[in-house]
Amino acid sequence: MWGPQAGGFSDPQAVTAEIQAIADQVKSQLEEKENKKFPVFKAVEFRSQVVAGMNYLIKVQVDEDDFVHIQVFESLPHENKPVALTSYQTNKGRHDELTIF
Repeated sequence: MWGPQAGGFSDPQAVTAEIQAIADQVKSQLEEKENKKFPVFKAVEFRSQVVAGMNYLIKVQVDEDDFVHIQVFESLPHENKPVALTSYQTNKGRHDELTIF
């Protein structure tokens, strides 16, 4: 299935410029939580879920063979809130499945 489905996450999809921009918006939040800088922060795959806003699971390349999985919440536009990093997993590989965590 392509695109988000109510109640569940979409199938993994190729990253768009919009998804990279969302990942970029939470990069500093992740760097603060991990107490390290990520010179590379390239979104490579994502899944989305429609809620009262949008949840995203995004696989991000942070080094040649090092990836993180981030969960991001984007509120509805009229709420005028910043995108928030809600959870993350480190030490992931290129081929690790992007699953709900």
